[in-house]
Amino acid sequence: MQPTMQADVQAFYWCLFVIFLAVVFSFIAVLITSANRRREREAYYRSETLKKIAEMQTEGANHALELLREQEKLLLRRKREGRVLSGLITMAVGLALLIFMVGHLGNHGHGVFLIMLVPIFVGAVLWWYGRTMAVGE
Repeated sequence: MQPTMQADVQAFYWCLFVIFLAVVFSFIAVLITSANRRREREAYYRSETLKKIAEMQTEGANHALELLREQEKLLLRRKREGRVLSGLITMAVGLALLIFMVGHLGNHGHGVFLIMLVPIFVGAVLWWYGRTMAVGE
């Protein structure tokens, strides 16, 4: 291949890479926007439902309030489970990096091994918080 043709191919690949990045980040922006709109709509519907339930003083209103309380408990449980999962993932990444560095550096990089303990301890704190402290939320 000629040098100018190789440079043209390389420039073409860079252009494709830039276009790919623009498409990916645009897609992420659309996803985030639609998720936020959905959450706003759900919050609006929930507040309207609570207003209507507050105006009613019947047996059905009590059942509806109990259903809303159960939904709130489920939401808190999911958040707590997400914290536990994020802690476990962070610990696993730290442990994997530690194993990789031990295999890559051998006995030559003792300071690097101590740095790899940071994500392990951060993950442990997230896991501990999700299991113990976040129960009361």
